[in-house]
Amino acid sequence: MRVEAMEQRKRIHPNKFTMWVAIASITMMFAGLTSAYIVKRSQPSWTSFEMPVIFWYSTAVMLLSSLAIHFSLRAFKERNRVKYRQLITLTALLGVLFVVLQYIGFRQIWNTGIRFDGAGGGQFLYIIAGLHGLHVVGGVIALLVLFFKAYSTRSRNYNPVPVEVMSTYWHFVDLLWIYLMVFFMLLH
Repeated sequence: MRVEAMEQRKRIHPNKFTMWVAIASITMMFAGLTSAYIVKRSQPSWTSFEMPVIFWYSTAVMLLSSLAIHFSLRAFKERNRVKYRQLITLTALLGVLFVVLQYIGFRQIWNTGIRFDGAGGGQFLYIIAGLHGLHVVGGVIALLVLFFKAYSTRSRNYNPVPVEVMSTYWHFVDLLWIYLMVFFMLLH
């Protein structure tokens, strides 16, 4: 019986496995899109753009949210419900703020004349950034689910798996944004 328990501990939880498969798929998708961006930018009609300063603020917000979710997971595992609630709330708010700052930044790019019309590379920019935005919005929705569960008086489940999965995913979208930020900065 003891051997079975040890083998069970070595197995990855199905939710974690699914999340890692999704992360691998998302990584491959963005690798393909950024590769296509590099190839297409050699076209004569390609238009460069300046990265809005607000993207630096959104990057700082994303990094802070990554710290917040890291400490919220720690608080959850320590069963410090009050601290967990505060930190998961902060993470969700920072996630929403990131989305708002991204919207403002892309409105600034749009106002410079970079459009989603097929000319000048705007379609790649908006597709890449839009897909990242969708992944962040999905993460914010999952954060809001954790937020509401944290304040629910109904359940007292201390299963750390959902919080661990969310934490890993949130760190991933954070790293993905940093990759995209560096990618666009190096190419422009």
